[in-house]
Amino acid sequence: MTQNLANPLPVFHDRDCDLSIIRGKRVAVIGYGSQGRTHALNLRDSGVGDIVVGLKADSATRAKAQADGFAVMTAGEAAAGADVVAIMVSDEAHRDLWRDELAPAMRPGAALVFAHGLSVRFGLVEPRADIDVILASPKGIGPRIRDLYEAGQGVFCLFGVHQDVSGGAHALGLSYAAALGCGRKGILETTFAAECESDLFGEQVVLCGGVAELVDGAFMTLVEAGYPPEVAWFECFYELKLVTDLMFERGVAGAFAKISNTAEYGAYLTGPRIIGAPSKAAMDQVLAEVRDGSFVRRLMADYDAGSPELLARRKALGQRTIEAVGTHLSDVAAKAEE
Repeated sequence: MTQNLANPLPVFHDRDCDLSIIRGKRVAVIGYGSQGRTHALNLRDSGVGDIVVGLKADSATRAKAQADGFAVMTAGEAAAGADVVAIMVSDEAHRDLWRDELAPAMRPGAALVFAHGLSVRFGLVEPRADIDVILASPKGIGPRIRDLYEAGQGVFCLFGVHQDVSGGAHALGLSYAAALGCGRKGILETTFAAECESDLFGEQVVLCGGVAELVDGAFMTLVEAGYPPEVAWFECFYELKLVTDLMFERGVAGAFAKISNTAEYGAYLTGPRIIGAPSKAAMDQVLAEVRDGSFVRRLMADYDAGSPELLARRKALGQRTIEAVGTHLSDVAAKAEE
């Protein structure tokens, strides 16, 4: 059954945003990784002239931020003099960073900006009552957002206001998102909870967890049945990008119109068998664990213990057969270019 968008989210574009608002602010970008660097550079190129970067004294990205022309100081020092404080470090680090450095330093009436709603939604950060709290979540990986910005394009952004003390948080948030280049594509207004919960669910069920296990499971099914690993790699991994690119450009129905009849017919028969009732039940359980905080509690417990589970699983992932086959075929391609 086709469902209509009866209540679409409000959407804003450059014409709806006043860049002069963010241009008149001192912005502290806390963290200079994938997202932090992109936010700082895009803001500067959009005319924000007063930007500082907050980093630990031993941060590996300190030299990069300085080479890019930004003043670098501690997070607390950066926050103390800022009108807008944008937290761009990993979710797990928000709790201690807020408690120890940002909360004591931020001045009343300043704005706290997040690129992801997790720490506010699940109470890792409990914002002071005298500051604005804004979500500006570009839908893309930092370097890709930057590349598109430089090309005169943008990515969609989810935007929301959790706390508006100044009365100007909504306009400020739109201005910030537009300065990232998102007004060129579309800034959709939502809530911290909706962004956070759907993001965690999407990452785990589809984008990262689901796709990785589906690819590896299918690959190993062929390998264990005696098919050459290289052939299995091409069919279950390599061609995935070709299909997802088609889906991105044309939608699922449009992509199916471009693939072979054999592939399309097989997809209709087999897709619901792979993603059937058991998978749907598992998705419902994952969503429940996201919404009730179980996942975040487990994430933080592992983080507080030094991330032993994360590190062990990361190591095991790198030792899978599909990784060795991919490395081998990359070497084959490299030799052909010599």
